[in-house]
Amino acid sequence: MVESSSPSSSFPAAAPSSSDTLEIAALKVLYAEDPWTKAEYGDVAARLWLDGSIQFPYLHDSALPPVPRRPARLSTVQLVSPKDMPKLGKGGSLRSRQALLHSLVHTESWAIDLSWDIIARFGKAESMPREFFDDFVKVAQDEGRHFQLLATRLGELGSSYGALPAHDGLWDSAEATAHDLSARLVVEHCVHEARGLDVLPTTISRFRKGGDDLTADLLESVIYPEEITHCAAGVRWFTFLCLQSDPMTCLTTSLCSQSQGTPSHVIAAFHLLVRKYFRGPLKPPFNRRARAAAGFGPEWYEPLTMEVPVV
Repeated sequence: MVESSSPSSSFPAAAPSSSDTLEIAALKVLYAEDPWTKAEYGDVAARLWLDGSIQFPYLHDSALPPVPRRPARLSTVQLVSPKDMPKLGKGGSLRSRQALLHSLVHTESWAIDLSWDIIARFGKAESMPREFFDDFVKVAQDEGRHFQLLATRLGELGSSYGALPAHDGLWDSAEATAHDLSARLVVEHCVHEARGLDVLPTTISRFRKGGDDLTADLLESVIYPEEITHCAAGVRWFTFLCLQSDPMTCLTTSLCSQSQGTPSHVIAAFHLLVRKYFRGPLKPPFNRRARAAAGFGPEWYEPLTMEVPVV
């Protein structure tokens, strides 16, 4: 599929329907500007796919608009460089809790696009099996719900999405890996997702210590466990690509689990791609329990905490 640098206004603005393929439904999300619309469209598409109303992931002979280089977005959020982002604080004040929550809302808004982008950009191009679409449709539906829940909570705290600056480092990584599904899975759905697991317990603690049990409970009981499954999807499908010479083995056994172990060449390929596409070493401390639950043992990430000397 040809890639577009910016979304086209000619793409249908209607919500996904049972007459769409999943690819078309994904494009409808990516071409929608408003993040609430993205979340709503994504939920509709996910339900239609999971109940069988949308039957086909894609059609080989269909002529579709291109996958945009950057999804449509509203211009109401002030974007700054990551180095220019104001400190979020530790949750001790209302202002700090608003900033922390705003950052999470922004991340989830991009997570919606990332999940649908991987479906539209790589699903047909890489002839991925149906289970791939099932997994990332579920991830996308979760991310949309996370955005809605957190943005609603932000409103209850007297703020709104767009009230504070944000950065788009997450999508910068997506652009850098737009040509390679393995690299996309490694950087976005393993490294970044796993980093989210590392910091969430501290974030939950900050809200709780700040007296905001409602936000802490939301993060702890809904967001946290579902983010583990998102990281697991990245690990699972990266492993699948490494084992494509025998794909049914990857789909029907627990090669991604800690108990079964992961073939050494899969780990080596992961290390190579992280060093190629992720800037700098991975930074501890790591949430070992959550990473293990995602099938992500220390052999995946501990060797990446050190800089590799340039020869």
